[in-house]
Amino acid sequence: MSIKGRDKEFRIPKVSYLDFKHTEMDRVLTMLFPRLKYDGYGSRRPPRGKDLSIDEFLEDFLDHPEWFSGFGQHPDIIRKWIETDLMDLVNRGKANQAVAAPRPLHGNTYKFRNAKHTRDYGAAEHIYWMLFYARKGKGQAARDALRRFFFPGIDLVTDRYDPSASVDVETQAILRLDHQVTQDMKDSKEPARFHPLCIGQADIMADDILRLLAYEPYIPRSVLVDYLKTLLAFHLALYHLKLLQILPKLVKQRSGNDLCEIKECPINPGLDNALEGCPFRNSLVVDMGDVNNPHMAELARKSTDRMYRQIPAFVQANFVVKKLDEMAEYLCKKTGKLAPPASGVFSIGDLVSLLKLEHDADRQAYFKFRLASLIEESTAGNEDVDPEIRGVTSMGLEEFESFIEILMAYRGKYHRQYITECLDSLLLKNKENGLLAQPRAKGSPRRFVLGSKLLEVLLQVAVLTQTGGRFVTREVRIEELLAFLRNRYGLHIDRLPEGSQINSSILDKRALRLNLEAFKRRLREIGFYEDLSDAYVTQKVSPRYAIDSRHPGRSPLRGDLRSSQSASMPNGEICNGKDKNGRHA
Repeated sequence: MSIKGRDKEFRIPKVSYLDFKHTEMDRVLTMLFPRLKYDGYGSRRPPRGKDLSIDEFLEDFLDHPEWFSGFGQHPDIIRKWIETDLMDLVNRGKANQAVAAPRPLHGNTYKFRNAKHTRDYGAAEHIYWMLFYARKGKGQAARDALRRFFFPGIDLVTDRYDPSASVDVETQAILRLDHQVTQDMKDSKEPARFHPLCIGQADIMADDILRLLAYEPYIPRSVLVDYLKTLLAFHLALYHLKLLQILPKLVKQRSGNDLCEIKECPINPGLDNALEGCPFRNSLVVDMGDVNNPHMAELARKSTDRMYRQIPAFVQANFVVKKLDEMAEYLCKKTGKLAPPASGVFSIGDLVSLLKLEHDADRQAYFKFRLASLIEESTAGNEDVDPEIRGVTSMGLEEFESFIEILMAYRGKYHRQYITECLDSLLLKNKENGLLAQPRAKGSPRRFVLGSKLLEVLLQVAVLTQTGGRFVTREVRIEELLAFLRNRYGLHIDRLPEGSQINSSILDKRALRLNLEAFKRRLREIGFYEDLSDAYVTQKVSPRYAIDSRHPGRSPLRGDLRSSQSASMPNGEICNGKDKNGRHA
């Protein structure tokens, strides 16, 4: 038997906008652009006769040799440049290779997308509404900053390109193609607006975005775009790892959590211990990848396994909330037995409260009908009841519990697999900018591993502090940095989470000490750390790009940055930013 119709539906935006599937961050960023441009609405464009291809982009460059001097004589080089540097491709290098969209270097790249290849499975929508509801003005500030950063050289009212705008050559090349798509408009469909279950995680994400964009005058644009992709994937992953804890807990206690209300959430990105007071804080034991420290790999594996083992409970809780939402709509709009909430929308707290005793009669009556319909569909054309249904009904459960158990029997494994794949993709598994590693062999265990590029992004955030209303960089002691990663993101590198330390063995402590040494080596490799002394208090992380409140727009303390961004020079040359060692970033 297969579940059909609305009983097959799993996604509920009140919990998450994601339709849990493998997600590519290039496509997420591409689909975020119209929502930034149209204040939460999607975009609608007339259908094209065919998908845009590399050939069409190449033809435009060849037809306009004045765009970039000397390009017209080298079509093969132009093709390779377009394919390698300008385009996000699906099935890259294979016979069925196709353009998804230009790389998300500029906000208008969404207009060139080939829709069937740029599905983001609701991730962009989720990011936008997390920022929309982030508190203390940070969400609005982050959205404004992203809009300004991603739409340079474009008048958002007229949608006209200003060729005199100073942008890097890749972005300039993409903007030159803007005439290919002349029609684009805001989607008339009203977006669904639901505040995130963990508003504190939205606050931290908004604050991190503002911190990262403080580097705009100092870091080449393409590098900063990659930083943002990494940061957004990281926060999406942390949010949904936290959801694995939150939703089953709310269902179990049959009420919302007062501490998770927008006004009560204790998370504060401005504090040294941002997660203090959070009842659902993530605690991830992270391996730094030292092959000579197998016990640390085992600790990280156990931490990862503990997180992923919560997926089945989350699937069941999501089904419970989804079906209670359908019941609430029915009782409110069809029978009038349930009064509408003051906000007009049933919150997750409202829905799980329908599990209380006072709603037993209405709940069992509603699901008695739904259960009968489900069984009737399963036996259509067959005399025998499906064995799975027979097994559930023989357990003597009430109608609602039986209904959920049948859904879990037929759809639980399916959703568990796709949620696992989605988390793997958001954690950027086996990538340098990821937080997860898994050997290629089938059935190999996962473990949390902090990739060098992700560490670099988090370091850029960590070395910033606010002075006089703007961000400036500072040196950070190693112990402060470890506390920052632990108290802001739940990443445990040199110690086990609270509660685990009591039972830690000598092997655990040795593994953590070696992990700390591997962490320092990684810092040294990526250029943030130099040993000046054996004294622990003098071991500091130095910012790669220095921002001084006395000289906004320049980097007077370290390095030789001079351009406000990776700007296109009049003769077509590029002036890229450099780090403190004079290397191109």
